[in-house]
Amino acid sequence: MKIVKVSAIPMSAPVPEEKRHRTDLGTKVKSDATLIRVETDDGLTGIGVALGTPPIVAAIVEHELAAECVGEDPLFSERIHEKMYNGSRSRPALERGVAQAEANRRRGVVMEAIAGVDIGVWDVKAQALGIPLYQALGAARSSVRGYASGGWAPGDEAEAELAGYAAKGFTAAKMRVVGRDGFSIANCVRRVKAARRGLGPNIELMIDAHGSLEVATAIKLAKALETYDIAWFEEPVSPDDHAGQAEVRRSTAIPIASGEREFTRFDFQDLLERRALDIAQPDVARAGGMTEIRRIAALTSAHGVRLAPHAWGSGVLFAASIRVAMAAPNCLILEVSQGWMPMMWELFNEPFDIRPDGMVHAPDRPGLGFTLRAEALERLSYVDGPEYKF
Repeated sequence: MKIVKVSAIPMSAPVPEEKRHRTDLGTKVKSDATLIRVETDDGLTGIGVALGTPPIVAAIVEHELAAECVGEDPLFSERIHEKMYNGSRSRPALERGVAQAEANRRRGVVMEAIAGVDIGVWDVKAQALGIPLYQALGAARSSVRGYASGGWAPGDEAEAELAGYAAKGFTAAKMRVVGRDGFSIANCVRRVKAARRGLGPNIELMIDAHGSLEVATAIKLAKALETYDIAWFEEPVSPDDHAGQAEVRRSTAIPIASGEREFTRFDFQDLLERRALDIAQPDVARAGGMTEIRRIAALTSAHGVRLAPHAWGSGVLFAASIRVAMAAPNCLILEVSQGWMPMMWELFNEPFDIRPDGMVHAPDRPGLGFTLRAEALERLSYVDGPEYKF
């Protein structure tokens, strides 16, 4: 079996004004993703997805990465990943057993494109084996606890919003530090207090700062919220400030989570060496795809750090993240978006299996296990412009 074609399709889903939410990133006006197709001479087609600006990702896939994949056997997924990562130096890298990544492939949009292709390769690989992708990765479970990810309501309105997540059956929920009414320590405490009322004492509550706070403010906020039994404080400071995040972790009893904006195992190695996190949150469509996220899972497990994959985005990303969650023994829980996201919920013919108890179950179909709706790509055609606006 050989790969004969790799292609990329930019996608967008504009958010109607009445469905928009606001955080420190601004007001969400659309969602973007790039669908990747990996086709073989046996008639199998795998799908993947990449984060990053879709037209740029598509150009990288079709003008650089595709040539490194065509002609390769998708069962040799590690080889294909190393070729994309090392580029022109892939041969000496494989011969010597030492990574020799080209400068522009180590991070950023090129790595996001590599991640998308890698997911597609693994989809084909599992289809060829006739088994679900999580079994091809090495299954640890067939279901995992999901948590409701949302929480933008201002002030006391957070009580009803979070109560709604509990009513869906979720045993854990996450809210953003910044709602529509902006950020202050007092305002955040008020919103968290309201959220705790809505959830009650037995449902876990997480908070997410999107890396928007400086160290001193993050520490002050953490101390103010410890009494509300917070399950984790996500991205308290910039993902570029690993030392600062370690300082926040040392200052509070609240576990620290991060990783959605990190690239490859090397970024996570630095976080682990600095003792900067308790829960790792790699994004399979950014950190390097299935191949690299397996390495990240093993690395974090060796340091006693649990995994909670970041799964905010398209249906392909969520489907891939389900597979990650089922395969990683140290996976704690899986993110389930509560935003308005047709690209997630209306992309496939098959629905996601999320039970009334908040558990997410993996389908037993081969590969990723989902097929695209015939009209979805046309309806979700790419729209130029930023995803957030202030």
